Amino acid sequence: MSRVNEVIDKLGKFANKFNSLRYIMAIKAAFITLMPVIIVGAFAVLMSNIVFDKQNGLAYFDCLSFLAVLKPIASNLNYATLNFLTIGAVFLIAIELGRINGNKTLFPGLLAIICFISVQPTFTDVVVEGQKFQVTNVLARQFTDTKSLFLGMFIAIISVEIYSKLLKVDKLRVKMPDSVPSNVSASFSALIPAIITTSVVAAFGFVFYKLTGMYLYDAIYMVVQQPLESVMQSLPGLLLLMFVAQIFWVIGIHGNQMIKPIREPLLLGAIMVNMSDFEQGIEPTNIITMPFWDVYMSIGGSGCTIGLLMAIFIAIKRKEMREIAKLSLGPGIFNINEPVIFGLPIMLNPILAIPFIITPLITGTIGYIATSIGFAGKAVVMVPWTTPPIISAYLSTAGSLGAVVTQIFCIIIAIFIYLPFLKIAAKRSEIQS
Repeated sequence: MSRVNEVIDKLGKFANKFNSLRYIMAIKAAFITLMPVIIVGAFAVLMSNIVFDKQNGLAYFDCLSFLAVLKPIASNLNYATLNFLTIGAVFLIAIELGRINGNKTLFPGLLAIICFISVQPTFTDVVVEGQKFQVTNVLARQFTDTKSLFLGMFIAIISVEIYSKLLKVDKLRVKMPDSVPSNVSASFSALIPAIITTSVVAAFGFVFYKLTGMYLYDAIYMVVQQPLESVMQSLPGLLLLMFVAQIFWVIGIHGNQMIKPIREPLLLGAIMVNMSDFEQGIEPTNIITMPFWDVYMSIGGSGCTIGLLMAIFIAIKRKEMREIAKLSLGPGIFNINEPVIFGLPIMLNPILAIPFIITPLITGTIGYIATSIGFAGKAVVMVPWTTPPIISAYLSTAGSLGAVVTQIFCIIIAIFIYLPFLKIAAKRSEIQS
């Protein structure tokens, strides 16, 4: 076995092992389920600002001013989805991990939410007319939105793991007579493990606060989440993550699935912050978000292969390559590019692997520069990743023509990057045939 094959084999084994980790499986499944919730919230933000807003929306015009009355509908829908995203993530991660551990009920999800809330402060300070008041029996927004996402993930995993282990201890089961219905009996069997689990987690949160003066939220956010967000909001951090994804694609492993547990919490959290800023009428905070990844670095799918397909139609005469391009164009418009990755192929192809890896790195850099200088608007709406190019740039930035122009420029750059490598690949095919 050559050195290259050994590396590919090792990467393949690592990918299989990584994807089979219980926690990774649970997190990925949870965020897939959460995606429609995020899209609904994004739709509400778009309607609130583009349609119902009196200053920037259609309600600005006198003939449509009646639309402003409907703005609370979109605002409430936005609040109900995006501001409770962490609660949904905790519930879903716990359910998925519970299923993996052999518990098919929904109770692990409910248990995880109880544990999550039990370690949060249930009061907040407000200032009214210069005087400070403490409001009790409330849960502040930062404990339910994406700022507490990593704490929620940790609590969901820890609580379900403790509960699952205690559930297997026969002495902790409350056994009911055979005449009792099975669902009632199962509830009583889970009673003591649930009491112990919630008590342990709540006690840990209490002791941690007493010893450090910080709540778990503060510690996790400052030590884990905030540094990761800082890295991901830097261009080098973004390019490194994309590079890793592309390497896995080239060896035949779904790169996006490999990086999803790292990418989704951070980039989805970033777009949630931007949507919240946009809803409040303030300048969006983050350049790098999930839509940024899709709009500038996955145009036509991973590797910006819309540029590859257009390059084939422009300059390549090989019949088999053009046929593959024709078959791949339809899915490619909706950013689905497995047909071209495995059909051309790009996978395990040393010639086409080079532009496949470097193109999204270059287009991502272009998108970042254009956004940072203000030419392209920041993404403020989460659009489905299958949204076609041009439309995706326009919608995700709430109508930034600069973003549209930047995406078109990225497509042109992708064409020029792929062209010389496609010509080499076509010539090589002629020699071999």
